[in-house]
Amino acid sequence: MDSNDSEAVLAIYQEGLDTGLASFETSAPLWPAWDQKHLDHPRLVFEAQPIIGWAALSPTSDRHVYRGVAATSVYVGERNRGLGIGSQLMRAIVEESEAKGIWTLQASIFPENTSSVELHLLYGFRIVGTREKIALLDGVWRDTLLLERRSHEEHT
Repeated sequence: MDSNDSEAVLAIYQEGLDTGLASFETSAPLWPAWDQKHLDHPRLVFEAQPIIGWAALSPTSDRHVYRGVAATSVYVGERNRGLGIGSQLMRAIVEESEAKGIWTLQASIFPENTSSVELHLLYGFRIVGTREKIALLDGVWRDTLLLERRSHEEHT
């Protein structure tokens, strides 16, 4: 993924936001804000001309001790969901994260987003807890599940 992919990435992100199941955000940010929020690598796109999905990681903290902990984002365009694209992106982001020295991947997912929960569980994430009524979305208090995946690689 690079800045040339920004329009497609943000459009797919907005499709996810429009479901009300993807994030507490309701509108995709401008590219500079999105770019600053995510790690430089790995950033992946599923290129089927046009781009139909993407995956990226965000740091969970700027403290050095958490340099190997990142949050996952995996999004697939509305017309291409249910075709295994999310699975391919998740597999790739897990592999790339391990190559980059990431030892823990985290995800915060609405419990109602069962396809995302199942995808994360399939790739070795485990549910570590429920954050009850953690924030408001459209005036409604929502829960999120906190999931994490520990790397099997040895990291220092």
